[in-house]
Amino acid sequence: MTPREQRTDTGQAAGYERERTSASARSLLLTVLGEFVLPRRGEVWTGTLVGALGALGVEEKSARQALSRTAAEGLLESVRHGRKVCWNLTEAGDRLLREGTERIYGFMRRPHAWDGRWLVLTIGVPESQRQLRHRLRTKLTWLGLGSPSPTLWVVPDASKEAAVRDVLRDLDLADRAHAWTGPAADIGDPAKLISTAWDLDDVEKRYVRFIEGFEGRTVSSDREAFVNQVLLIQEWRRFPFLDPDLPAELLDHDWPGPRAAAVFHDLRNRWHRRAQAEWDRMDEGAASRH
Repeated sequence: MTPREQRTDTGQAAGYERERTSASARSLLLTVLGEFVLPRRGEVWTGTLVGALGALGVEEKSARQALSRTAAEGLLESVRHGRKVCWNLTEAGDRLLREGTERIYGFMRRPHAWDGRWLVLTIGVPESQRQLRHRLRTKLTWLGLGSPSPTLWVVPDASKEAAVRDVLRDLDLADRAHAWTGPAADIGDPAKLISTAWDLDDVEKRYVRFIEGFEGRTVSSDREAFVNQVLLIQEWRRFPFLDPDLPAELLDHDWPGPRAAAVFHDLRNRWHRRAQAEWDRMDEGAASRH
């Protein structure tokens, strides 16, 4: 990298500060693993990951802590090669990242027809099982379900039945749940149900900020492409948790989600080659160090 590029990257880094402060080292690590390590047989040197996270503003100590934590969660395992350590994705890590990649890149990719059917789920997990409640909420939210009241979950997509069943089975909660699919009865106000199940006002504001923050952004080096692409994915990957991707029939105005999706896919495609080249450069540098 030339001195000019280094100065440019330093200046750009100040502009990224707000975006970085909202992202933990572990969260950035998972984004990097999914975007750069997963396509390369799930293998990576410690030095490559520490250098990549360093480019994103993460100190070396925090980067190594994030690696240790992710390994402790069973997503990575280390293999020593002399004085160097290589990390491999475990089966669980590979599965997690593949599922995440499919959801992130498939989310709001194209309009979808709605058959008018809902999935309604009722399930109770006591306050004493707080960790289990959190895991259930995380998994159901990831599938797009919203909770308009305690123990009740809804989504206007009956095709999610199998995925919800898998979640309940994995958490050993199938015997505590009941679910129905079908069209809504002409009772109550669907708009009120939607507003209590999901905070769409907040989601819309986030979409607008995403568009304003990334639309038209350009890069002038491979390093900038790498940093920007990770930050782009880091921001976008939140939306499948926040937005149920409601059918157009249930939205009362022009929803900014599709425009935000277009910005995401356009920029990711533009930066992909240069970002991957920067990753390969960092990886080659780490492999050559003894």
